[in-house]
Amino acid sequence: MPTEEPAELPEAESRETAAHTRSLVDKLWSYCDVLRDAGVPAIDYVEQLTYLLFLKMMDEQEKKLARRGKPNRVLPVGIDWDTLASKKGADLKGYYEHVLEDLGKRPGMFRLIFLGAQNKVQATGLLERLIKELIGKTQWSKEGVDVKGDAYEELLSRSASDVKSGAGQYFTPRPLIRAMVDCVQPTPEDTIVDPACGTGGFLLLANEYLRREYPMESLNPDLRNRVIHGHAFHGVELVRGTARLAAMNMLTHGVVPSENQEVIEVGDALLNEPKVRATLVLANPPFGQKSAITVLGEDGKVVKDEAVYTSRDFWVTTKNKQLNFVQHIAKLMKIDGRAAVVLPDNVLFEGGAGETIRRRLLKEYDVHTLLRLPTGIFYAGGVKANVLFFERKRPSDKPWTSKLWVYDFRAGESFTLKQRPLRREHLQDFVDCYLPGKPREERVGTERFKSFTYEELIARDKVNLDITWLKDDGAGDSVQHSPEEIARSIAADLKTALAQIEAIADALASRNQMENT
Repeated sequence: MPTEEPAELPEAESRETAAHTRSLVDKLWSYCDVLRDAGVPAIDYVEQLTYLLFLKMMDEQEKKLARRGKPNRVLPVGIDWDTLASKKGADLKGYYEHVLEDLGKRPGMFRLIFLGAQNKVQATGLLERLIKELIGKTQWSKEGVDVKGDAYEELLSRSASDVKSGAGQYFTPRPLIRAMVDCVQPTPEDTIVDPACGTGGFLLLANEYLRREYPMESLNPDLRNRVIHGHAFHGVELVRGTARLAAMNMLTHGVVPSENQEVIEVGDALLNEPKVRATLVLANPPFGQKSAITVLGEDGKVVKDEAVYTSRDFWVTTKNKQLNFVQHIAKLMKIDGRAAVVLPDNVLFEGGAGETIRRRLLKEYDVHTLLRLPTGIFYAGGVKANVLFFERKRPSDKPWTSKLWVYDFRAGESFTLKQRPLRREHLQDFVDCYLPGKPREERVGTERFKSFTYEELIARDKVNLDITWLKDDGAGDSVQHSPEEIARSIAADLKTALAQIEAIADALASRNQMENT
């Protein structure tokens, strides 16, 4: 059970730790502008730091074991930090590239971090400064998990704002994730899965919650190892470069995989059968209408595209990526498993396949809470999104959903990434209304929080869950939006309209097909 009061650092110590973290981040980030001028984007810079931090931390681990009289090789023979740091110019560049290639051929964590790794810092002088002055002068093993983990996470946050690299598409706002995690309350017994994990934010903050609410020293060895060695977490990421960032993010936050333990899996979650079944899914699947796959669902229809993907587990055939992720998440959950998933508006109202999926979810799962999100909180702009909370139940003749509670955090609210960024306290009223850990029968409606019965939901046209009742008085318009943010808002409206038009077109096509059959 969680402790009554989570252990916290004394205020002065907490401020000191935060200041130290900022100092470390500023030091690491100070090289970014220099490298950007040399043609290295921010996300590539963080990737290069990942390689070097991993090497330095593993080298320090070896030396720490040796000092304790327990010498043990962590890095392969012939690869060590001192050799790397002793070289100069072309010799340094050549040895560094040899290290990247060699480690990419090794199994386990080495393969995940280094497979396909490339040296993006071609200027030997810059590479030498990066190794010797930036990484080499810091004893990373002496930095607490909080410091080096928060520093790495902050680097990812800063790189997400680099629009040209597209890094923001892999970065879900951390205040939103924290609120979602606070609602679902992970436990050490949970198997927490993110099938589109990006840089690992959901797994990272679930880990943070577990370490705060369940101090590791209070757990029995099995549960402690589940958290520390990563057996409690599993992420899937399509892009290898992003997967390595997620793996390093978890490592710097104290999740050290045991041998052959795959915390982050590289692959297409929609293409492969899940390796792990979840008791808790936390996810923000990629936005975008279509996947380059061939889909075969229970309805027997085939939708062709570039690659081949067959899943007879899905309820319905569709090329809509978000709808396929909803079906995938629903299927990978264990009985009594729970999920909190970020979804764009079109998943709530789209007809055809969307309607079929919503009907199945409401009947076979307990779909109990929907959080309508405001605009301006995602780095990947142009999206109106929501968080859907639901639980998997055993087969039953009766619908499992009794009430869907909708919290409208969109009406009258507006955020920007710079002038008014989303903070965790902005979501506190929603978390209070959610009543984490308490029976949902105790929930009380408010102006923003309202319940709808299963019968009311099913009676809605196309089982449309895009429910509004508050008048948006434009209170959020007082926020000063940049031209870029205004353009993204317009794009969001256009995308929503396009999705509605496509849904109508699909419905008409299905009707014509039936009439001609």
